[in-house]
Amino acid sequence: MCPREDEFQDLAAPPDPAAKLALTAVIEPFDSFWEGPEDVESGYERFYRFYAANYLPHVPEERGSRILVVSCGPGYLNETLRRHGYRDVVGIDSFPEKVEHGRRRGLDCRVERAFPFLASHRECFEAILCEQELNHLTKEEILVFLRLCHESLVPGGTLVVFALNGANPITGAEALAQNFDHYNTFTEYTLRQVLEYAGFERVRLIPLHLYVFYRNPANYLAWAAASLLHFAFRMLFRLYGKSASIFTKKLAAACVKPL
Repeated sequence: MCPREDEFQDLAAPPDPAAKLALTAVIEPFDSFWEGPEDVESGYERFYRFYAANYLPHVPEERGSRILVVSCGPGYLNETLRRHGYRDVVGIDSFPEKVEHGRRRGLDCRVERAFPFLASHRECFEAILCEQELNHLTKEEILVFLRLCHESLVPGGTLVVFALNGANPITGAEALAQNFDHYNTFTEYTLRQVLEYAGFERVRLIPLHLYVFYRNPANYLAWAAASLLHFAFRMLFRLYGKSASIFTKKLAAACVKPL
């Protein structure tokens, strides 16, 4: 049973270590959004196009679905879902100043830590979408996070997560090293592997496309150049007996909790 709004503050913290507040990342914590531009307001339009192109096809079609956005920041993904008619979207983020931007826009954004919030909301959501990269968690924390998401979804619910793509020969190694709080990268194989280990099924790997700003003609050229590079990478990987086929800088996955 999902707790009522007036019960949130009264929930006792579960003794389960999954509910711990202190995660390993300290400079860019997992349960806060770090991708936004300095001009926060400009991000609502910019991220709308990115999310609409990459994420919306994998969100449940029912507009009344209860959806949780983890690490929502100012609510860019919440705003995208609202524009497309979703009526019951909750966003959580550990930074009050980021959450306040979303609240001023009338979005249901709350100051919460991700792990204890999930631990206290069992079978509450039809979908959980994560706005922070999984690589801001250690491997042990990733397994705990996925278990908590599994428990917080109703049977048949959808989880969407994303991560840095270690298979990209140009950006993979740099992406891991560029941030003190990046602990790992994924490939399409390892992302599927960990989601299936956590009990999810029907895992769909999603290349996250950057060049979705179609008003800018230069993006068509960038998309074409990236596509040629990805084809070349695929052929080179085949020469070494590797089967990787997704080489976008980041990749996502959508999966389902079994009925």
